[in-house]
Amino acid sequence: MDIKKLIRDVPDFPMKGIIFKDITTLLKDNEGYKVTLEKLYNLSKNKEITKVIGVESRGFIFGGALADKLDAGFVPIRKPGKLPAETLQEEYTLEYGKDSIEIHKDAINENDVVLLHDDLLATGGTMTAACKLVEKMGARIAQISFIIELDFLNGRELLKNYDVQSLIHYDGE
Repeated sequence: MDIKKLIRDVPDFPMKGIIFKDITTLLKDNEGYKVTLEKLYNLSKNKEITKVIGVESRGFIFGGALADKLDAGFVPIRKPGKLPAETLQEEYTLEYGKDSIEIHKDAINENDVVLLHDDLLATGGTMTAACKLVEKMGARIAQISFIIELDFLNGRELLKNYDVQSLIHYDGE
């Protein structure tokens, strides 16, 4: 099954000139969801993962399912103010400004082997911040996975020291 055919392009979202790669059409397709999950699982099944970290918010969708299949715990990384206990925060640069993400201070430790997952790799800023959080906590990043990678934005360059795996690649907008 070609899961790329299940990704919908939404022009001018979230702003004019952007073609948004919408995975909701993939998610609603039962077979497409199963195939995507199995492909992601096959990329990481031999990495001895102890924690899967999903990046808000679409990273939660497959991240939780991957944690179950890998017999690992699931940890969310969220935007500020969304986690109820004590957190660590990492700031990153956006095209027009800054943002930050947070993780619970007790979510992972130095014995954990981590798979970081998000739906899409664009510029790499969010995932780089997520990696910094994990490394501050002493855990080892075994792999980073994405469903979609926008190759023309060169986000992989920021993550060049990691094992980055993407299922679908787009060379241009």
